[in-house]
Amino acid sequence: DISPSLLFQVTYQLKILTTALFSVLLLRKSLSRLQWGSLIILFAGVAIVQSEQAGGKENVASSGQNYIVGLIAVGVSCLSSGFAGVYFERILKGSSGSVWLRNIQLGIFGTALGLLAMWQQDGTAVAEKGFFYGYTPLVWCVIFNQAFGGLLVAVVVKYADNILKGFATSLSIVVSTAASVHLFGFHVDLPFALGAGLVIGAVYLYSLPRTPDPAVVNTIQTPPHKESFLPKSVLTK
Repeated sequence: DISPSLLFQVTYQLKILTTALFSVLLLRKSLSRLQWGSLIILFAGVAIVQSEQAGGKENVASSGQNYIVGLIAVGVSCLSSGFAGVYFERILKGSSGSVWLRNIQLGIFGTALGLLAMWQQDGTAVAEKGFFYGYTPLVWCVIFNQAFGGLLVAVVVKYADNILKGFATSLSIVVSTAASVHLFGFHVDLPFALGAGLVIGAVYLYSLPRTPDPAVVNTIQTPPHKESFLPKSVLTK
């Protein structure tokens, strides 16, 4: 039996490949065969780790959910996530606006939508108890940590790319799961060790220097033949 949450988490990792695809299409980024292979290995490793994180034995059919509709929704999410990330990278790298300005512009839309959703769901409670009801120091720490993380993501996208951000996110999944061994008593089994090994191996393979094309090297090292100013018959006389 397959848990719906497990199926979603594993399938949603296809956004790693869609991000690479949109990077090639929109940013004209060139990826070698080794880098494409490392992306596929990364997808497999993250899928295995995510399957170990997700629990539950709820069957998709018995829960009354539509399997095909769910897969289509996840596929659309992968495409939209990859396109949005790459398009944001294109905006950051193709304009003179700073990272701070772009984050403020995006933050305005996010704040407006968040306030609208809050008013619809908890408007009465907020009106009675106030907007900052229940904001403990720990909550404030979480908020500032999320804000700082968002700024770091923008910096990574501007000065690196979305593919490297995907690798960093994948490594964070492995690190957070490994940290739960000491914090929550998580038991590391063979599938998790395999998935973590695939993720680490994919990061290593992607970071290897690309071997230059011999044809290109020969073209660069051997300049094209230039005709002399005087004809050869004149020079030999």
